[in-house]
Amino acid sequence: MTSGIHHVTAITRDVQANVDFWMGFLGLSLVKQTAGFEDAEQLHLFYGDPQGSPGSLVSFLVWQDGAPGRVGHGRVAEIALAVPRARIGDWLTRAMQRGLRVEGPVREWAEPVLRLKDPDGIIVKLVGTDAPDTGWPAAPARLRAVTIWSAVPEQTAAFLVPFGYRHGGTEGGLTRLVSDTDAVDIRDASGFVPGIPGTGVIDHVALRLPDLAALQDHHQSLARRNAGDVTVHDRTYFASLYVREPGDTLIELATDGPGMAIDEPADALGRVLMFPPHVAETGDLPLLLPQFARPGEERTVMRDLPFVHRLRQPDKPDGQTMLLLHGTGGNEADLMPLAHRIAPHATLLGLRGRSTEEGVARFFRRTSMTSFDQDDIRAEAGAFAAFWQGAVAAYGLEPARITVMGYSNGANFAAAVMGLHPGLIRRAILMRPMAVLEDLPAPDLSGLSVLTLTGARDPYGPHAPRLNDWLARQGADLDARVVQAGHDLTADDLAAAIDWMKERTNG
Repeated sequence: MTSGIHHVTAITRDVQANVDFWMGFLGLSLVKQTAGFEDAEQLHLFYGDPQGSPGSLVSFLVWQDGAPGRVGHGRVAEIALAVPRARIGDWLTRAMQRGLRVEGPVREWAEPVLRLKDPDGIIVKLVGTDAPDTGWPAAPARLRAVTIWSAVPEQTAAFLVPFGYRHGGTEGGLTRLVSDTDAVDIRDASGFVPGIPGTGVIDHVALRLPDLAALQDHHQSLARRNAGDVTVHDRTYFASLYVREPGDTLIELATDGPGMAIDEPADALGRVLMFPPHVAETGDLPLLLPQFARPGEERTVMRDLPFVHRLRQPDKPDGQTMLLLHGTGGNEADLMPLAHRIAPHATLLGLRGRSTEEGVARFFRRTSMTSFDQDDIRAEAGAFAAFWQGAVAAYGLEPARITVMGYSNGANFAAAVMGLHPGLIRRAILMRPMAVLEDLPAPDLSGLSVLTLTGARDPYGPHAPRLNDWLARQGADLDARVVQAGHDLTADDLAAAIDWMKERTNG
């Protein structure tokens, strides 16, 4: 009978640190990278043995620089990986050499265990087992166990037993369920806080089923058990259903096939970004997903600067950089597809606004629809100036070849920076902009070249002339255009920006 854990899925906030730990330190293979099945703008990575075998897989949804979650009841709290018992000392030495904080070895369930954390703080245990010793170094062979925190541990255990598990005893507040290959440990977390989804938290554990027929049988059985909402999905590499056990932990049932090699050569898994069948494969989508380098590959080290940011390097860089400032509610990747069309060989540097309003990101706060927090604008402009200097130094950018492109709130912020820190920005594309400084300064802007794009039907359009008049008055090289649009961006904006950029970057 097929039983055991198929995979575990967690959430990371830093794709590069995640790859460096799971591939670089643990030595697992990256066997699949795909746009998310539920959200195609979310990268999904699968690690495991070189074949991507069920029972070896740990996957991560990438919420780059996303908000942290909280471990509590209703969550998988720990992942345990099987290593040869004789190699526990080697793993301890390896962790210490890498500067990782490690606890142990201790004994749990009569097995030696090293306990450490991945870069997101997820607890990873290396468990000494009878796994074959293939020499050193070698990646963990498979998943050994997961630990679920439950406020109703007896009910959680009873729910999981029909999926190939049997009772394996109790130890230190844990109840163990065992399959033929691994274990699920259930900790009594009654009275503790519930878990909250976010980065650094495990989203769910998937249990193995042999085939689609078995999945359908369990689907019917869960319906008879009144198990609540049960959703079934085709995940290309396996079919699955999702259900919440009585303690609220998300459980997936996943078939062993078709397997990770269905759309890639078996000896080259994970080398190409894949797309779910229902997602249109366009050139834009990869631009929205964060880049990463495998261990040993050349990479750009991301720096800790005043703004959350994303750097995307082109295949054939031309020395130009597009620095991108999103509109209200956007993020650091929003403008990358548009910027790539405007300047296909430019480095793209997207920022995330730090001022929030009703839970959405902005570059400065409003006091009304057309009135703005002047102190916040000045403080954030100062932070932007510090970011600029840090990014230029850290990423080797040429200030004279940086074009700032902003939309709506981001365009307004860029215009404010021009007045408050003259000489910093030398070239800019401002889409749907307006002046937000109440007292416009009088700097010399003769070294600044600006394209402003105002929508003919934009309700904020009547405010644009004040900004254009100020730019011209202060000596900027201004190209002010009106496009047949509202506040949204159209093909006319793209055409105007391409035309303007060509004039200023050719030669």
